[in-house]
Amino acid sequence: MFGIGMPELVIILVIIMLVFGVGKLPELGSSLGNAIKGFKKAVDDSDKEGDADSAAKKIEGAKK
Repeated sequence: MFGIGMPELVIILVIIMLVFGVGKLPELGSSLGNAIKGFKKAVDDSDKEGDADSAAKKIEGAKK
């Protein structure tokens, strides 16, 4: 899709290491992982709330 292969990924990794430093990479990785985990949890929670809201509307509509 973007044409990113192994050489490009290595160059990007080297640039990241130069910018952030080797000591900050584990902290950066864990922060990124926590952000992705939080985003997935928020999406799952919103799906569950949406299902509950639609179910409540169906029940209210059936009562009328």
